[in-house]
Amino acid sequence: MTETRAKRGRPRTFDRAAALTAATRLFWERGYEATSIGELTEAMGIRPGSLYAAFGDKKSLFKEVVHSYGRSPVGAFMEVALKEEPTAHAAFTRILREAAVIYPDPAHPAGCLTISAATNVTPQDAEVQAFLRNLRNENLDVFEARLHMAQQAGELSDAANPRALAAYFATVIQGMSQRACDGAAAAELTETAELAMVAWPAARH
Repeated sequence: MTETRAKRGRPRTFDRAAALTAATRLFWERGYEATSIGELTEAMGIRPGSLYAAFGDKKSLFKEVVHSYGRSPVGAFMEVALKEEPTAHAAFTRILREAAVIYPDPAHPAGCLTISAATNVTPQDAEVQAFLRNLRNENLDVFEARLHMAQQAGELSDAANPRALAAYFATVIQGMSQRACDGAAAAELTETAELAMVAWPAARH
């Protein structure tokens, strides 16, 4: 009898990874602002008290979602390409081509979570908008650093501007994400990717 009472007294457990996956999809589909705690708990299959106990408030949950997304194949493909490809040209070609396939993939919501999840936020949620903006700017800095390395290695001419080129690719990637959200298929986005690479500066002679 004591054992039965102990079992009944234990808090209900849940699959944290599965709950986080459900929250990710909801934030990705609707954005941070339009997603309510009630919708999150329903999608995650937990009570509000369990959400707060396991993840903190909505803002903390969202930040964990974004960090988890950044470690997933659909969120980490740019970082992986930059590490694995021997040249910057190959890395950015791969990034754009993979974005063209990943962003419209029906296996998950369209586009990129960190690009689209915090649009039209209210002033009280400006911290979330700033959080994602900082992540995107950090990616821009990583792009620029890789392009500086390429310039030092002679892959880019001395006349090339790594910062401007990094901003160009970031803009193309963000535009591809939005086009995917608007219904663009992989074929269209692949054409965009190939056109974007035409702007690659010549190597040092």
